[in-house]
Amino acid sequence: MKRLLPALILLSVAAPAFGWSKQGHQLVGSLAEADLTPAARAEVQRLLAGEPDPTLSGVSTWADEIRAEGNELGQRSRPWHYINFDRAGCDYVPARECPDGNCVIGAINAQRAILADATQPLQARREALKFVVHFVGDAHQPMHAGFRHDRGGNNFQVNYRGKGSPRGEGTNLHSVWDYWLLRSANLDNAGYVARLQQSPLPADPALGSDNPAAEWTLESCRLIASVSAYPPKRRITDDYLDLHRPTAETRVRQAGARLAGLLNEALDPAH
Repeated sequence: MKRLLPALILLSVAAPAFGWSKQGHQLVGSLAEADLTPAARAEVQRLLAGEPDPTLSGVSTWADEIRAEGNELGQRSRPWHYINFDRAGCDYVPARECPDGNCVIGAINAQRAILADATQPLQARREALKFVVHFVGDAHQPMHAGFRHDRGGNNFQVNYRGKGSPRGEGTNLHSVWDYWLLRSANLDNAGYVARLQQSPLPADPALGSDNPAAEWTLESCRLIASVSAYPPKRRITDDYLDLHRPTAETRVRQAGARLAGLLNEALDPAH
């Protein structure tokens, strides 16, 4: 069984309380870029010209960065990263879970519409592209479609006891799914992308949906229960990371493929 890097080394770095970790979002961007049509790739390059790293991977964390900076757009977009459901289930009532479009489902749909509208200003479409890249990733992180009572696992404290930390280290369940599951594979981005590209994609039940963003997000919510994400007694070990890492990797792989499909549809007139 593949073990985590020594936990004391990993846990000395604060896990980000955002969507997928930086690595997770970058993986989604790289996977999607590899599946773009030539026309969509050319339009992505045009829209991102002048960015420090003008790739989908390079802009994949921008939505988290502006939120951390606390500027007006960052503050306004804070509720766009997630959705919270009642503890009893994953029923989606837009007026209740996504008032005025202020949730990850509404944000994907609104920003996708701006991106696909060639009459919109360049800056608006560039920002929409960067938002879409990020939010499609967020929609596939199960805890970003979690439960209101514990804020998607942010308020569910857990104690990690593994090979390198016999006395335990504290974190929360949201951070475990954001960061530790992928990081514990100990792969760089290039190696991780290559491995994920070799894994088969499951059949996509969201194909043909009138609201695929909602389908993707509801999948995430249902996964929380189906994979028993909440550990008993609020304790996790390396075995928990090994058990749930394949689920996280599948979600990253699905996010990359679905992001590519969304961008091809929005940016390639012939698609």
